[in-house]
Amino acid sequence: MENKELMSEWKKNSIKIGTPTNLLAAFTSFIPVIWLCITYNCWPDPKVVLAGWGMVALSFGAFYVVEPISYYAALGLTGTYLSFLSGNIGNMRVPCATMALETTESEPGTLQAEVASTMAICGSIITNLIATTAAVLVGSAVVSVLPDVIVSALTKYAAGAIFGGTFGTYALKYPKVAIFGMGLPLILKFTIAPPAWVLIVVSVFGSLGFARLLYVKEKKTA
Repeated sequence: MENKELMSEWKKNSIKIGTPTNLLAAFTSFIPVIWLCITYNCWPDPKVVLAGWGMVALSFGAFYVVEPISYYAALGLTGTYLSFLSGNIGNMRVPCATMALETTESEPGTLQAEVASTMAICGSIITNLIATTAAVLVGSAVVSVLPDVIVSALTKYAAGAIFGGTFGTYALKYPKVAIFGMGLPLILKFTIAPPAWVLIVVSVFGSLGFARLLYVKEKKTA
């Protein structure tokens, strides 16, 4: 009972701090654009703005729904606020939170998992700030002396390798879900070949539904 009360208090405080902070960040992100428009009197046509946003929404609109839901198990509530505020979610926050849960043997949805993932994400944000500052100062010089094959590999395959490692970690724990989650988009890709955003939505929510069915089945047989 005490853990439930602590978890409830944790979530209330997370929402109380996280919601206005993220909304403030979203609002302040428009300040440079507004400043440029005011300073140089270059206000764009609203139709052009809406058309540009529409193109982005068609390409990435599915992520508005998919990412918060699919990442929540690893990030937790507080981690979700932190991650969407700081960015680099798939290639930094999720792997760090996943490794924290794995190392501490925390079950997603518990207070321990919330604390573990939050601390891991905070650490990754601080590391990002240090690494980003270093990259600004010396990154271009380092990249310029690297062989083209290494630069190409980092550009094309680094993100995929990170996602693959994260997928592999969960695949070992939930092999049935992993096989379903990998097989469903492959079948769709080689049969009806839907747009990428359809594959993402179907894969994520299909895997969630399949995992839920397995969970209910295990509960009935337990």
